[in-house]
Amino acid sequence: MTENVSLPERLEATFLTSSPDLKRCPPIEGAEVAFAGRSNAGKSSVLNQLTGNRRTAKVSKTPGRTQLLNFFDVRTGGRLVDLPGYGYAKAGKEAQKSWQSAVNHYLSYRDALTGIVLVMDIRHPNQSFDQEMLNWAEASELPIHVLLNKADKLSFGAQKQAVAKIQNLYKTHPTATFQGFSAARGQGKPELMGKLLDWLATPIDLEI
Repeated sequence: MTENVSLPERLEATFLTSSPDLKRCPPIEGAEVAFAGRSNAGKSSVLNQLTGNRRTAKVSKTPGRTQLLNFFDVRTGGRLVDLPGYGYAKAGKEAQKSWQSAVNHYLSYRDALTGIVLVMDIRHPNQSFDQEMLNWAEASELPIHVLLNKADKLSFGAQKQAVAKIQNLYKTHPTATFQGFSAARGQGKPELMGKLLDWLATPIDLEI
């Protein structure tokens, strides 16, 4: 655990590769943490806040621009995986179906996956995709950490209320944890950093 360890200010991560499907994902070398979320929830901005590099993940005003599984090597070990966003996107239905199928296969069959960070817009949490992800994590017994992003858009009291509401909604969920977060201001970054470092340090059986 990382409670008594001094946390770094940022994760040093470098882009490794993009994969259109599970078959073409890079060979497993250690634990992987996937970042999921609806289009425009701010997933790319969260990754950029974590790494201290605005160019780590492409941020676009057009939702749904991430259409591949993007892998980033973390210098201290493990990888971050930026998954294509769900929801509306300026792409054809067949293209959306294709990359969302790739996400499903990655989540179901990637042996290196040790946890999921699910990014939600704190103003519009628990959409149908969010519910599906939380239910899937429960059924798969996989840790899932929910970031209620864009917390800076609400007052402090409204932030606490939003986090408490969703915590209560999923109080029986065995693997879910929740926090408020602001990718714009770095609010909640130490808590998320601690969670990620724990997950990335998970031993993976490379013989699988």
